[in-house]
Amino acid sequence: MQPHDSVVVGFDGSDDAAAVRLDDGKILVQSVDFFTPIVDDPYQFGQIAAANALSDIYAMGGKPLFALNIVGFPINDLPKSILTEILQGGADKAQEAGIPIVGGHSVDDKEPKYGLVVTGEVDEAKMWRNSGAQVGDVLVLTKALGTGVIATAIKKGVAPEESIEAAIETMSTLNKGAADALDGLDVHAVTDVTGFGLLGHLKEMCQGSGVSAKINFSNLSFLPKVRDLAEAGIMAGGTRRNLEYVKKYVKFDSALSELDQLLAADAQTSGGLLISLSKDNAEIFINTFGPDGKIIGRVIQKESNSISLV
Repeated sequence: MQPHDSVVVGFDGSDDAAAVRLDDGKILVQSVDFFTPIVDDPYQFGQIAAANALSDIYAMGGKPLFALNIVGFPINDLPKSILTEILQGGADKAQEAGIPIVGGHSVDDKEPKYGLVVTGEVDEAKMWRNSGAQVGDVLVLTKALGTGVIATAIKKGVAPEESIEAAIETMSTLNKGAADALDGLDVHAVTDVTGFGLLGHLKEMCQGSGVSAKINFSNLSFLPKVRDLAEAGIMAGGTRRNLEYVKKYVKFDSALSELDQLLAADAQTSGGLLISLSKDNAEIFINTFGPDGKIIGRVIQKESNSISLV
């Protein structure tokens, strides 16, 4: 791509959103995300898709300003009331984020799809990237893992109600609370954990920062019944692809089973923020944000492997 003077964050890295400098010096951040339904209820699907799309702006330290809908829908095959519910879910989640949805685009598609283009702004000095992790930092994760397993179980009709409810709650929760709790702290790197899973997104953070990370598997939190479902063979295809991809970058402790490895690579939807910051700042953050924020590991000097999972 031809370089442009106004582009602050573009294709050159693996950050969560694009960032462009405007004439007045402000930084505009923008991202887009959409996907097919992962839950049965159309309103909840709309909420989850909107929360997922908004997450990229929060991961950059940005304040969302407005959004546009992206819709694919089989208009002649499904009741229009389903589309109405999807859009209402997205609108209500945008309202919770304090922004309007001001338009969008739709196409007639065989399978429903929904998401948002989200535009926000951030002061350049306060913008977070996923490439500033420092040796000695601790790594904090703000949501439990396992939405990929549960979404697969929902599709197969075998998900326990407890798991469904927990997954819907976490996926529809905005990362705004976590971003707000980081305000004023010395934050070195942030990304949100989505389709590439914890290991995939952490690998990007480590490579971009020129460091490695050591993660304690026992510190990872999982949603209810995730291990039981995984032991029964319920696993997203994306999770298996994630693990296959990151294996060459991760040193797994011999005590960890293949199932443990897969769970650490589980493909997430609307996952939490993964944050690299000093231990003192991490403790302040957790005291403000609450017990859902977990220290899962630490940043170490660069080694031959980007990640050690022990």
